Amino acid sequence: MNAELLIVGTGALATLFAARLSGAGHRVTMLGKWPAGLEALRARGAHLLEADGSERAFPVRVAADARECRGAQHALVLVKAWQTPRAARQLADCLAPDGLAITLQNGLGNREALARDLGPGRVALGVTTAGATLVEPGLARAGGAGLTSIERNPALGPVPEALRSADFKLELVDDAQSLVWGKLIVNAAINPLTALLRVPNGVLLERPAARALMAALATEAAQVAAAEKVHLPFSDPVAAAEEVARLTAANHSSMLQDVQRGAQTEIDAICGAIVERGELHGISTPVNRVCRDLVRAVRENPPQSH
Repeated sequence: MNAELLIVGTGALATLFAARLSGAGHRVTMLGKWPAGLEALRARGAHLLEADGSERAFPVRVAADARECRGAQHALVLVKAWQTPRAARQLADCLAPDGLAITLQNGLGNREALARDLGPGRVALGVTTAGATLVEPGLARAGGAGLTSIERNPALGPVPEALRSADFKLELVDDAQSLVWGKLIVNAAINPLTALLRVPNGVLLERPAARALMAALATEAAQVAAAEKVHLPFSDPVAAAEEVARLTAANHSSMLQDVQRGAQTEIDAICGAIVERGELHGISTPVNRVCRDLVRAVRENPPQSH
C-alpha cells in the first residue's frame, strides 16, 4: 500500500529519503524554507546520484508554507539540529491532531524541541546512519546504506513498511535513546576533527595526534552517557568510533560539508550537548569543549571562497 509522507527539510538526507520513497511509489511532500532547494525540487524532483553512478529524479510535491500540508499524518524530520525549533513550528501548523513526527536527526534535544510545540505523544525518536552528500540543490549523492532505527509506536502506521519498500534497512527498537547516544559519541569523535582539519573521515586514523583526539572525544562522551544512565549499543566507544571512521574512510562528514560551504554546523547539538550534560553531572569534558569552541570560531569566520 502506498503511503503519503511529509519530509521536513530539503538537504542531503531529506533529498535521499524523498527520492527513494517516491521511487517506491509513495506520495512525498517536502516542506522547507531554502529557496534554492525548493526551486530545484519543484523543477526536476528529488534527484539522486547512486554509488554505482546511476542518476534519477523522482517527483515530489514541494511546499514552503506549512499550511499547504495541513492534515499530514506522518512526518520525517530531517533538518539540521539547529533548525528543529523552526521545524516544530511548521509542524504545529500542519500535523494532524493524531499525527506523528519522527525525528531522524543528529545530536541531542531534537525530540524535546519538537515535543514543546507538538506534545510528547506526537513525536517518535529515531536515528539513521544512512549517508548522503548534497551535490547541489535538489541533488544528493547516496553514501553508505546504513541503518535506520525508530522507537516502536502504534502511531507509526505505514511508515516502517514504506521505508523498507524504499530499500532502507529498518529496525524498530524499544530504546532509541541508546542508539541516539551511540551515534552522538561517534559523531563527536569524528565530525569536529574532520571539519577542523578539512579531511575525510579515514585520515583521522592515519594521524596519531588526530586518532588520540578521537579517543579522548569518544571517552568523554561515553562518561557523560554513563552518568545519564544510558545503555550504549557498544562496549568500547573508542573502537566504535574508529570502526565507523574506517568504514566511511572516503566520506566527508556533514560538519565538514557545512564548514566548507560556510553554513551553520550542528556542533552545539553534538559536542556542545556533551559539554552541557557533563556540567550537570560534574564531569569535565575539556576536549569536547575545545572542539565546540573551535568549530564555533570557524563558523564565525567562514572561508571567503564559499
